[in-house]
Amino acid sequence: MMSPAILLLLALLLGLAGWLAARARAWSFKRAAPKNRLAALPSYYGWYVALWVIVPVLIFIALWSAVEPQLVQQSVLASPAAANLPEFGMQRQTMLAEARAVATGAAKGVFNPDSRVLIEPFEKALFRYNIVGVVSTLLIGFAGGAWSFLRLKPDFRARTKVERIVMGILLLASLVAILTTLGIFVSLVFETIRFFGMISPIDFLFGTHWGPDPMGNPANPDPTRYGAIPLFWGTIYIGAIIAMVVAIPLGLMSAIYLTQYANPRWRKWLKPALEILAGVPTVVYGYFAALTVAPFVRDVALSIGISNASSESALAAGLVMGVMIIPFVSSMADDSIAAVPNAMRDGSLAMGATQSETIRKVLVPAALPGIVAGVMLAISRAIGETMIVVMAAGAAANLSANPLEAMTTVTFQIVAMLTGEGSFDHPATLSAFALGFVLFLVTLALNFIALRVVKRFREAYE
Repeated sequence: MMSPAILLLLALLLGLAGWLAARARAWSFKRAAPKNRLAALPSYYGWYVALWVIVPVLIFIALWSAVEPQLVQQSVLASPAAANLPEFGMQRQTMLAEARAVATGAAKGVFNPDSRVLIEPFEKALFRYNIVGVVSTLLIGFAGGAWSFLRLKPDFRARTKVERIVMGILLLASLVAILTTLGIFVSLVFETIRFFGMISPIDFLFGTHWGPDPMGNPANPDPTRYGAIPLFWGTIYIGAIIAMVVAIPLGLMSAIYLTQYANPRWRKWLKPALEILAGVPTVVYGYFAALTVAPFVRDVALSIGISNASSESALAAGLVMGVMIIPFVSSMADDSIAAVPNAMRDGSLAMGATQSETIRKVLVPAALPGIVAGVMLAISRAIGETMIVVMAAGAAANLSANPLEAMTTVTFQIVAMLTGEGSFDHPATLSAFALGFVLFLVTLALNFIALRVVKRFREAYE
């Protein structure tokens, strides 16, 4: 199968050719009548034709990439070589996959000898549909380019047309994001309704014991095993309490230092170094929490006489999670404090306030919308974290306030329920969607709270 990258390169070359031809056409209008002004710059004429070449071709490439594998497989199945294939099952798919891999060059040979007879039909089908893809790309590109090129005239408002096309592309991009969110929400709601048809929402939302049995009878599940209160508590305790106790003071104080006290040369190095923490993969934080922080917390607890300290604890996971989200708090607070008008700061100092009083009573209140937004973003990030919890906090659903005990969170249980060989008709598997739906609503509520707080204080300080 031809790589979509090749078709994309072909589309870009066609667009470049259209851009050059349309730009030259605009200059020819200018040379033919030097006294008459063009309705737009020659480059806009070029972009108009280039967009009419590239956009239809990109749409075709996206559709063709989804359709071509099915067409190739149907062509192979219709050939005499596929007559001896099994009617259905894993063996049939494996044989087709092996033959396709050899035909595309992804593999050098097949394990199943019966797959060899399918290699030649795959090669022929791939060659045929590659030709179809290239020819269709060229035809669509030439058709779009010719149609747009013939519309070019000296009084053609190319700039307006280009801006409208770009606006349509931006609108489409925004709709893709909105529709994706809507699709996630609808899928969660559908599966959650199925789960609540098996387990009562009261038992799920207010039960205190979590222990689903994926091997149990799905027709007669035990509702007492689906109490999610321990999961909600673990998520809040680790992500919204312990992590925030670490992230908010350190993040806010680092932002204050960088904006008010740090030498510009130091700030130039310290701010990027701090923001590097946001780019570290979470699995690295998980390893650090499991191999370094968790044993250290356990040893410290044992040294001061706490004998029931676990090697997997909420405290270890929360501490590392707090360090991970420091950049979210610090960066937003830094930008918000730096955006406060200097007149407010200078006015406070001119009235006799000290620098610390100015920070506490003027700068921080004025920057509070941005600080709150950063905190809410950090909380949303923390309660959705999985790897650190998986590797450092354990899998036990405990309803306890002891930070040295093992705990689990909603995200960990979602992973646990959806990985494995459980049926999607079993309440144990469907419980993951109910947990995801609750987590989605909590995150949405946090965003609404942040917006309300930002709006209220922004009105007060503008």
